[in-house]
Formats: sequence, structure tokens, C-alpha cells
Amino acid sequence: MQDLLQAVRSALTLIGSLDPEFIGIVRLSLSVSLSASILAMVIGAPFGGVLAVARFRGRQTIIVLANALLGLPPVVVGLTIYLLLSRSGPFGFAGLLFTPAAMIVAQVVLTTPIVIALVHRPAAVLWSEYGDLMHVDGLSKAHSILELFVIGRGFLLTAFLAAFGRAIAEVGAIIMVGGNIRGFTRTMTTAIALETGKGELPLALGLGLVLVLISVIVSASAFLLNAWADNR
Repeated sequence: MQDLLQAVRSALTLIGSLDPEFIGIVRLSLSVSLSASILAMVIGAPFGGVLAVARFRGRQTIIVLANALLGLPPVVVGLTIYLLLSRSGPFGFAGLLFTPAAMIVAQVVLTTPIVIALVHRPAAVLWSEYGDLMHVDGLSKAHSILELFVIGRGFLLTAFLAAFGRAIAEVGAIIMVGGNIRGFTRTMTTAIALETGKGELPLALGLGLVLVLISVIVSASAFLLNAWADNR
């Protein structure tokens, strides 16, 4: 018990001292996860809007597949991207393996289905309410989707927060494609796994406290946004 208390005190001291390595790990984690979440929104939000508004053959299959991919195993994603980016893979020439870019790619693959699902469902509800009116106004499908996004901008932010929350907590895929290289591809989750294995609890606990704080903020923000949207 005494060792645990000492580790917690050391972790708090590490946070308060703004240790350069500690700050670098947190900064990289935020940078990678924010980049991946933005890209997931750019890809997934328009796709979710199209699924809500358009009617075409295979649409329901795509919706089912997008929702099924919510449970995509991170290690499988990591392995697939590793094989694609390795020297013998089709994209090996790009030299992205064991770089932050590869980690962003892995997180985009994991978070895009979340964005698609969280955008499609509320957008479909809004389309059922406002679709006829938009038809009468002569709006194109693209313009209609933009209008739905304006009306339901709260669910876009919720989707972004959900994607970011998923990305910032990821460890399996990014450790495979990033390599957990000190000062280059080491994030909060990969550092926690490494330091715990080494028995270096202060750094692991300090990063864990920051990660929990970020997760709480993201979850609380998403909850408040949903409550705000329900009360509108």
C-alpha cells in the first residue's frame, strides 16, 4: 500500500513539474487522435448523410456493415495496416510504417464506422421530418445533407467526440503500426502499457490520470450535448 501511495505522489509530482517527456507523450497522443478524428469526420459524416438521404441498391447492406464494423478488433486493424505498409506490402514505398502517420491511419479506420453510424441515425430522423419540405424547395441531395447538418449540428459534434474518445484510448492497433518509439510514436496508452510492464508506475499512473481526465471530459461533453439536443 505504501508503494502505491508513493507511486501516486510521484505521478502527481511528474504532472505538476511538466516533465518534457511526459508533455511530449500527451501532445503526440492529442495530435494523433485529433487528426484521426477530423479525418474520420471528413470521410464518415458525408457518407452517413448520404445513407440517410439517398435510396439505392445495397444501401441497407452498407448500413448493416457500417454498424458491424463498430466492433472491429483493433489488433486485426493493426495487423492489416502493418501488412499494407510494410516493405513487402503495396504501400511500403511510402515509408509510413512506425510513424505517427501510420497511427493516424489505424485510428481513422477504427473511428470512421463510429462517425458513420452516429451521423446516419439522427440524420435519418431529421430527413423523415424535413425531407418533404426540402423536396418542395427543390434542394439537391447534397444541399439537403448540408441543411440536415446545420439543423442537427449537435449530433456532428457528438460523433466527433465519440470518435476522439475511441481514438485517444486506442492501444492495440497503434502499437503495432507505430512501434512505440520513444520521443516519436509513444502515446499515452502505449507508454502506460510499456511502463507498467517495466514496473515504472509513476509515469504510467501520471499518464493514466491524464487519460482518465480527458475521457471524462469527452464523455461529459457528449452527454451534455445529447441533453441539450433533446431539450431543443
